[in-house]
Amino acid sequence: MSLPKIAVTMGDPAGVGPEICLDLLADRELAGRCTPIVFGDREVLGRCAEACGKAPPVEVIEPGELAGTTEPGVLDLGPMDPGQFQPGVVNAATGGATYRYITAAVDACLGGDIAAMATAPANKEAMHLAGVKHPGHTEILAERTGARRACMMLTSDVLTCSFVTVHVGLHEVPDLLSVERVLETVELTRAAMRRLRGREPKLVACGLNPHAGEGGMFGRGEEEEIIAPALERARAAGCDIEGPLPPDTAFLDWRREQTDAVVCMYHDQGHIPLKALAFDRAVNTTLGLPIVRTSADHGTALDIAWQGKANSRSLKEAVLLAAKLGG
Repeated sequence: MSLPKIAVTMGDPAGVGPEICLDLLADRELAGRCTPIVFGDREVLGRCAEACGKAPPVEVIEPGELAGTTEPGVLDLGPMDPGQFQPGVVNAATGGATYRYITAAVDACLGGDIAAMATAPANKEAMHLAGVKHPGHTEILAERTGARRACMMLTSDVLTCSFVTVHVGLHEVPDLLSVERVLETVELTRAAMRRLRGREPKLVACGLNPHAGEGGMFGRGEEEEIIAPALERARAAGCDIEGPLPPDTAFLDWRREQTDAVVCMYHDQGHIPLKALAFDRAVNTTLGLPIVRTSADHGTALDIAWQGKANSRSLKEAVLLAAKLGG
């Protein structure tokens, strides 16, 4: 039986993406469970390998050879001109390259040449400089695949969170909440956790405001008028979900032990506890897409890029989860 082929986007060339992708290509344990194909630039990986004292990629795949390849390697989508960027420096050229890797991997998944995709970190500022209008991977993927609904979920061995809103300012969050959006996030989370757990999951939803609104004392009635009605509809459809709970107690040890996933209203509500508990092993996955996409749960770490200091564990966990879901 052939192993699932996983597209691993190289991420921003100026960040830690190239070096953690090199680690994946050299990982024998990973190669025994799937076939990682790095969607990136051969020249960039070679230069990074030399800088970090790592082994350069052996298998180089041309775009027309992707369907028939069976060995871990790099799909050479460049090459980028080595003079276009410096490691650790934000650059429009690397932002454009990052976007190219992502869209190529999406198209390969949609075309059936690849079972699933995992993404190394993108630099949002660099992509913005390159003219990419989307604030992050989730929005790019939703548009490229034509997904009607999508949401971000971060998962680890100690905590899983999904998000009603993601890459927006805090002042925008209340206006983006609706009964329909909260409900679809709950539904996507329930379906994902049923697949991962093999049973009906136990979910919790946070409120937006301190003390989950304290009966209308805080906020503009988001808990009473939006979140609670959405959860009632979810429960009526058979979902085991509690809330809205005060966000400051939703992540206590005893509650996490009894909960499969927490539905959060905004980015930092879930990212802060999850990264405090499982920074090196958490995995980001996009729910609601017609393809499987996972991601390392950290940024481009420009301050340590190309120094051989980056930890590849999160990306490895992302590739393994992609193989599990897409294989």
